[in-house]
Amino acid sequence: MMNNMTDTVKQLLIINVLFFIGSYFVPQANELLSLHYFESDGFKFWQPITHMFMHGSLMHIFFNMFALVSFGSALEHFWGAKKFLFFYLSCGIGAALIQSGINYYEFHSLINEISITSISEADMRLMLNADMSDGISFRSDLLFEATKPLLEKYNFDTDNFTILFQAACENQGIMVGASGAIYGLLVAFAFMFPNAELALLFIPVPIKAKYFVPVIVLLDLFSGVTGYSIFGGGIAHFAHVGGALFGFIMMWYWKKNQFDKNRWDR
Repeated sequence: MMNNMTDTVKQLLIINVLFFIGSYFVPQANELLSLHYFESDGFKFWQPITHMFMHGSLMHIFFNMFALVSFGSALEHFWGAKKFLFFYLSCGIGAALIQSGINYYEFHSLINEISITSISEADMRLMLNADMSDGISFRSDLLFEATKPLLEKYNFDTDNFTILFQAACENQGIMVGASGAIYGLLVAFAFMFPNAELALLFIPVPIKAKYFVPVIVLLDLFSGVTGYSIFGGGIAHFAHVGGALFGFIMMWYWKKNQFDKNRWDR
């Protein structure tokens, strides 16, 4: 489903494309603007917003921008620019909060499994933030080399090192993309146009929004809980669910309180 592109959607599209192209010319942008785990050394206060404009691949940005134009334009037509932008950014930030909460739980669960109690906080921080990336993925052999003196100091065995590596991956992992905000838009669209039939790229027959959106959110929830990713690897499933959840809460609140759209200037 495609609509005439509205002004705010067009501006968001341009910003996302500029960030995507710019990250290739300024590689440091990936480190500074992607969302890091909030307890890691790489976290900056602006990342919950800037990560929404960063994307990891051409297909990633294509599908997100396709959805932004398709669903966002319809919502901006109905709401106006200010209300739409507020909703979009809120869902993106909400997605970051939910994913960060999940990361916090997983990270500290791993830390608590390490059976060495004598590690100082400073040494643990050094190990968790040690450089273990080859530019493409995290490698346990690089972590071993970078932390070898500390591993010997605290007599790390294989099991404890495996847990340390998993915790370091959680600590140093990053999140990018507008998907959380997009899932919020999907929920809002299904709320407002439940019987609209969606002719999407990867579905051969039209399907009503009120059926499509709950199914895709539940699939993400299933993937997040089980670890079996239906959509492929490297996806922050709980960010998708978080964006959808924040979108649902706002739509429910606005509907319940008969939110006056005239309070939002176009």
